[in-house]
Amino acid sequence: MKKRVRSAATVCLAALAVLPLASCGHEDPQNLLPQEVREERIVNFFSPMEKTDPNAENVARTASDLTVAMAEEKLGVTVAYMTYTAESYQDKTYDDVTLDRARSNMDDLYLLNPDTVLKLGAEGKLADLSGLDSAKNLREIVRTANTVDGKLVAIPQEVVAYGLFVNKDMFDQYHLALPETPEEFLECCRVFKENGVQTPVGANRWWLETFVFAQAYADLYNGGNTQAEIEALNSGEARYSDYMRPGFEFLQELINQGYIDPEKALVSEAIEGEGADFLAQKTPIVMAYWGAANTETAYGKTDFEMQVIGFPSSRGQMPVMPMTGFAVGVNAEHKEDAIQVLDVITSDEALQVYAETNRVISPSKNVEVECVPALKPLNDRIQEGVYVLGSNAGMNVEQWGNTCLIVRELLGGATVDECMASFDALQDAALAGK
Repeated sequence: MKKRVRSAATVCLAALAVLPLASCGHEDPQNLLPQEVREERIVNFFSPMEKTDPNAENVARTASDLTVAMAEEKLGVTVAYMTYTAESYQDKTYDDVTLDRARSNMDDLYLLNPDTVLKLGAEGKLADLSGLDSAKNLREIVRTANTVDGKLVAIPQEVVAYGLFVNKDMFDQYHLALPETPEEFLECCRVFKENGVQTPVGANRWWLETFVFAQAYADLYNGGNTQAEIEALNSGEARYSDYMRPGFEFLQELINQGYIDPEKALVSEAIEGEGADFLAQKTPIVMAYWGAANTETAYGKTDFEMQVIGFPSSRGQMPVMPMTGFAVGVNAEHKEDAIQVLDVITSDEALQVYAETNRVISPSKNVEVECVPALKPLNDRIQEGVYVLGSNAGMNVEQWGNTCLIVRELLGGATVDECMASFDALQDAALAGK
């Protein structure tokens, strides 16, 4: 960003230097430099990614950066990165900051978490992307998760899938089959605990809600009656708490039996809290997202056979899939250019580059890449169409963020009934239009 700041300062100084020329009798008071400035097309992009110099050459870029470079070259625009850092925003989360910036039209293009997609979409702050060429190629799961009030308001570059990362060697050591149901999962934990494994499940303060979603919505998303069940929830005919209760009772049982450490989980960051014990084979089970199996800084290089499976549910191993997404502010200063940039970076051509670089599930039904062997069990379920959504903009109560916070209440000592009361309060507020 420093290079761009210096360039802008140079333009200002040059423009000031030209002013005396117009007052000295020149026939054409216009000058070429402001015209060049007007013709420069810039799209301001706010994201959590760090990128100190967008114009730097011969620097390794992330998969997302590669697709942005494709858009810059094809459209002749410059994407200016505005990045979030916890230090800069102190106590404000990334979601808090994106809400503030989007509501104030501070940027053009945003990378949003599912809860902010729902909030900003419901407020009418995001442009409708339904007409984009790239939107025609989306998997139905992606379209469903990012549609608010009939408008497609966000498109991701990958489908984020969460699963259980298990040490297959430890399961084999105790002659345990990989669990399919909650009951089988509890039995595996019992055997590990009785054989000296102090904490069978490594947990953090962010991702325990994946267990809840797998059990809460296994039937809703796989029982053939999805839309009707969601409409019943949105109308108040059905209660979110009734869906959530089995998952919370399951987590409470894990706590009661000592299969997870709630105090440690409540203060642990993702992977940082439980990763070391998993890699050291002290903990046989953790939960993480698809990409962690590809990354050596996470779980991409282990000294044991690792497999990634779905979470236990009444329908067997169940992947959980929340959605982040790129969105454009409906009143953005450079709205049309931003929409064009988004159309390029979510095109099949760009998504192929992204998927091959990161080895992830593409939101396009036309893009497939081979996953690492550890991910095959999870991928097989997804390809069969078996999964639950951890976020769905069609639900009037935001799922991913709210469930995460209420799980933290449980970790902090709240009862299951108190947690269900929190869901009821959220649903009542949504029904009241608050």
